[in-house]
Amino acid sequence: MAQPCTVDMVNLFLDFLQTEKRYSQHTVVSYRTDLEQFQAYLQQTYEESDIANSTHRMIRSWVLSMMENGMEAKSVNRKLAALRTFYKYLLRNKKLEVNPMLKIIAPKVRKKLPVFIEESSMLYLLDQFQFEESFSGLRDRVVLELFYGTGMRLSELIDLKDKDVHWKEGVIKVKGKGNKERIIPVPQSVLVVAEKYAAEKTKRNLCNTSSNFVVTDKGDEVYPVFIYRLVKKYLNHVSTIEKKSPHVLRHTFATHLLNKGADLNAIKDLLGHSSLAATQVYTHNSIDQLKKIFDQAHPKS
Repeated sequence: MAQPCTVDMVNLFLDFLQTEKRYSQHTVVSYRTDLEQFQAYLQQTYEESDIANSTHRMIRSWVLSMMENGMEAKSVNRKLAALRTFYKYLLRNKKLEVNPMLKIIAPKVRKKLPVFIEESSMLYLLDQFQFEESFSGLRDRVVLELFYGTGMRLSELIDLKDKDVHWKEGVIKVKGKGNKERIIPVPQSVLVVAEKYAAEKTKRNLCNTSSNFVVTDKGDEVYPVFIYRLVKKYLNHVSTIEKKSPHVLRHTFATHLLNKGADLNAIKDLLGHSSLAATQVYTHNSIDQLKKIFDQAHPKS
C-alpha cells in the first residue's frame, strides 16, 4: 500500500532532480507541470488526488485521453518519462511498493527526418546578406554564426558566458544536457565576427550588465522567445520551410558536416549526444544527398 504522497514529496523530488541529478531548470519545470497535469486528471476522472495511489490502468487511461485530444506521441512519452522518474524516486524512498509504470508501454513515435537549410542558402545568409550596421545587427549575425558554426543548443547559447569563449584556442565551452560540459571548436570566420561583436559590446559598456556572451540591446540576458524570433526573422529571407528555429540550424550544422564526409562519431561529440543512435538520424539526409549525386552523375541512373 502506498503511503500518502504529499505536495512536499513532489517538491523533494524536484529538488532532488535539480541538486543531485543536475537537471536543468527548464526540465524541472516541465516535470512539475507534467505531475500537476496527471494529478488533475486523477482528481477529475477518479476523484483521487494522490499520485502514489494511481494504478497502471489509470495511467493508461491518461495516455489514451491525451492521444485522443491530439497530443503527439513524443509529448506523451515525455510526460510518461516524468512519471517514470517520479515513481522510481518513490520506490527508492520506500513511499511505494509497486511501480505502476512497469505495465505501461510508451506510444510509438513516428520518426521524422531532421529539417535543414540548404548549404547555398546558409552561405548566402552569412556571407552576402546585408545585416543592419548596428549593435543589434552584429549581435543577430553572431547568433546565427554560432548556431550554424558550432551546432550548439538554444539553451547552451543563452547560458554561454563571456569567460566560456576562449579566443586564443579558438574554442568555446558549453554546458549541455545534465550540465555536462563540452568543448566545441569555432571556425575562424565565426571568431572574426564574434570578436567584432565582443568589442562593440565592451565599447557600449554592456558587459557590466550581464556576464552572458549574447545580450539584448540594453545588455540584458536573452531568452528563448527572443532568440526564436531572431532566427525566424532571418531564415524567412532564405527558406520556405515551415519550421524555422534554432534547432533547425543545429540540424543544418550536422547535416552539412555529414554531407562533407565528417565522421559520425565526431558529429556526435560536437552535438553533445550521449549515444550514437541520436546522431544516426542525420544519415538519412546524407543518403538522400548521395542519391541526388548518383542520379546526376551515373550513366545508369
